[in-house]
Amino acid sequence: MLAFLGAIICIIASVHPAGTAAPAAAPAADNDSAAASLLPAADKGLGALHGPAEALASAGPRLPGGPPLFSRFVCTPLSAECPAAGPGTGSATGTGPEELLALRSAAAQLRRTALEQKERIRMDQETIRELTGKLSRCEGGLRNPPAAAAGPPAAGLRAAPRPGTMGHPPAEPPAVRELEEAVRALQDRIDRIEQELPARTNGSVPTAPALARDTLHTKMEQLEEQLLSKILTLQKERQAASTDRSQQQHNIEKELNSLQNRVMELEHGPPGYSPPDAFKVTIPVQNNYMYARMKKSLPELYAFTICMWLKSKALAGLGTPFSYSVPSQSNEIVLLEWGTNPLELLINDKVAQLPLSLKDKAWHHVCVAWTTRDGKWSAYQDGEQRGAGENLASWHAIKPQGVLILGQEQDTLGGRFDATQAFVGELAQFSVWDHMLAPAEILGLANCTSHLQGNVIQWDDQAVEVFGGASKGVFAACEEGRKA
Repeated sequence: MLAFLGAIICIIASVHPAGTAAPAAAPAADNDSAAASLLPAADKGLGALHGPAEALASAGPRLPGGPPLFSRFVCTPLSAECPAAGPGTGSATGTGPEELLALRSAAAQLRRTALEQKERIRMDQETIRELTGKLSRCEGGLRNPPAAAAGPPAAGLRAAPRPGTMGHPPAEPPAVRELEEAVRALQDRIDRIEQELPARTNGSVPTAPALARDTLHTKMEQLEEQLLSKILTLQKERQAASTDRSQQQHNIEKELNSLQNRVMELEHGPPGYSPPDAFKVTIPVQNNYMYARMKKSLPELYAFTICMWLKSKALAGLGTPFSYSVPSQSNEIVLLEWGTNPLELLINDKVAQLPLSLKDKAWHHVCVAWTTRDGKWSAYQDGEQRGAGENLASWHAIKPQGVLILGQEQDTLGGRFDATQAFVGELAQFSVWDHMLAPAEILGLANCTSHLQGNVIQWDDQAVEVFGGASKGVFAACEEGRKA
């Protein structure tokens, strides 16, 4: 542009030489006025292209006889640097919400800077076009002077304006293009980061700790489900193994008892009794594994009478001659003397104390009778009634399908025996009826004048199993009673 202005000045100097006559002063004056008229516009519109107004008066070419026309150009350069590298241009991987906000702020600042630069360039371009128009008008006046000062036309005064001169505004600076490309690149990166971040929930973006907490919670739930499943599987396996062990132990004890009985038969010769009820069960030691079990269970009962012969060898307390347990109640029917407590009859875990004395290590015939009607009960020793009462488990029905054990007290169905509650001694003639026997019937059983058999459970060798070292032997009730 400076070369263009120099060319203009040279052309003006060549058209109007210094030795021109006085009539040429008027055109010179016109040129001076034209140049003077251009100076304010240049001062007003080219603040970014020219220096201060004082420099215009002291520098630059002058028209003959007039003030200087233009100063040298002082250009304000646009920064070509683009914030292409920085915190906002890092990898999108792991970018947090704070870095995303910083990227957005930087992009907005770059957009504003680009818009300001574009607006400034546009204003400069308008000023350049205005100045170009004024110069064109000046050139037209020089080519067509007044008649008095007409001279030879200046051939080749001005050709078509070249690109990059006043006639053609300069192309957009490369810095602006680079700035716009950087803005577009940043916007693309922001869009890509927003797409890669997790979807917003309820209009808010979850933070990284919240996402990690949700993932951890899901994993914990899965682990809890797996652990619960394994625990249930182990419990089932343990129950199955326990059942198998119990069954195996039961079978082994049964076989051992059969062998022991066979050895005893071989040692003592053929059995000396023929009736199936002429036997007794002997429990020699107080422990938690010697007992006898009735193969038959009880039906549902609304009354009963239980009679037996027994001989205790305990030093303190009779123990438990018998116990009947059902799945929902371990103390459905129990005859128990434990520690210093008196002999007790338990029905559905309700207690009645019996005034019986059985600690003299002799044979005794014992009967207990009960009915659900008003819970009436009575107790007999050697054929005589020793006690009676009522309100013992009134209107309760004895539950069926339980387990009947001789010699041990059951804390669970068929097991969990306590050695301190075990019976030690001999038992025989255990029978059960589904009604209350009359006192005369009980007396006949005690003095061996009656052979009444229980209508629910009968004392039979094939109906009784012994375990843990308990044994069967010959028993004649009346003969044993007489010996006692």
